[in-house]
Amino acid sequence: MLETFQETAPDALARMLERADAASHEWRRWPVAERAERLRAAGRVLRERKDAYARTMALEMGKPLAQGVGEAEKCAWACDYYADHGAAFLADEPHPSDASRSYVRFEALGPVLAIMPWNFPFWQVFRFAAPALVAGNAGILKHAPNVPRCAVEIENVFPEAGFPDGLFRTVFLSNEAAGSVIADRRVRAVTLTGSDRAGSQVAEQAGRHLKKTVLELGGSDPFIVLDDADLELAAHTAAEARLINSGQSCIAAKRFIVVERVADRFLERFTSAMRARKVGDPLDPTTQVGPQARPDLRENLHRQVQESVKRGARLVLGGEVPAGRGAFYPPTVLVAVEPGMPAFDQETFGPVAAVIRAKDEADAIRLANASPYGLGASVWTADSQRGERVAREIEAGSVFVNGLVKSDPRLPFGGVKRSGYGRELSEYGLREFVNVKTVWVA
Repeated sequence: MLETFQETAPDALARMLERADAASHEWRRWPVAERAERLRAAGRVLRERKDAYARTMALEMGKPLAQGVGEAEKCAWACDYYADHGAAFLADEPHPSDASRSYVRFEALGPVLAIMPWNFPFWQVFRFAAPALVAGNAGILKHAPNVPRCAVEIENVFPEAGFPDGLFRTVFLSNEAAGSVIADRRVRAVTLTGSDRAGSQVAEQAGRHLKKTVLELGGSDPFIVLDDADLELAAHTAAEARLINSGQSCIAAKRFIVVERVADRFLERFTSAMRARKVGDPLDPTTQVGPQARPDLRENLHRQVQESVKRGARLVLGGEVPAGRGAFYPPTVLVAVEPGMPAFDQETFGPVAAVIRAKDEADAIRLANASPYGLGASVWTADSQRGERVAREIEAGSVFVNGLVKSDPRLPFGGVKRSGYGRELSEYGLREFVNVKTVWVA
């Protein structure tokens, strides 16, 4: 055990919410340019301490050091992006009507409760916080219970960057206690990144109290390889897409749908690339795949693999729980995966790849869409126009043609179906937590 943290007491929680509400009323009156400068200062703090933050991530949830450094840098990029573009995104928009003048304003809502997961413990907070704060809102963070030090370090960024006292606070609460925060009159909206089960529960609670929600939930992203794809590039990228963050990513590629004519050649290259990744201590700078964040998560992942094999899938790599300390799971490749198996139907949150053969392009699209999830997807082909045509047929919030699916501050991010609703990032993410107010002047 690294350290322990106490649950936030009810009286302390009440004071935090009261201060966040008061701070948000003060903050929204600041000129956008001044809010942006504070956000830019937060980016500087993140860059200055990126190595320390990476070590905290490695210790708390097993992220390899280099990936933790990259995560802190990406958070700083998001801060810079909204510092640069916040004023333009929030500018009044003129709209013609029967008035002499009519326009739309974008005004802050107030405190937003953020319920965040452990897998990208800094990035998933900042991709909410940067746009929400520059828009004039306050933030209350309920982070995952296995990354409390990350939560404290995130909170500390903001006062150091010159934000008003109490504008962004971390609370340590059980899931049950979080319901009281959702219900609190001072909390105006809720954002959650997590499982579809957690999303359903939060949406139900928020709906009961008429609170705006944004939900970024699970994914079972298809990685579609068409018969004219560059197989070397596709296979190398496929391994990266499956093993990023030790496979613990909602937008990690999980179902590798390959047209029959090139399936054997892709599988050989892909399996080799998966086998070559170094698994080990996340504090070792050369490690590429760290442990799973908790033993129970590894147990569930292994259960999904075993159940898929029982139903007819075959292992060509990995699939065995290693001996020794740490919740390690090896890069694993399953073939002959079909609908009805956990590896096809469920989100596999770890380094397990399901390779699925498609008869042709149309069959690949059918298989890609035969999922309750719709977060990200990628299409691999030598013909970019063909790739765009296929992308239009895929049910997902993002489709990348010949590229690794990733989140980017410049582009909206989110899902459809059981992958949630609403958008983060870009101007769309900033406008999720504002009052879109019409002003009509006779």
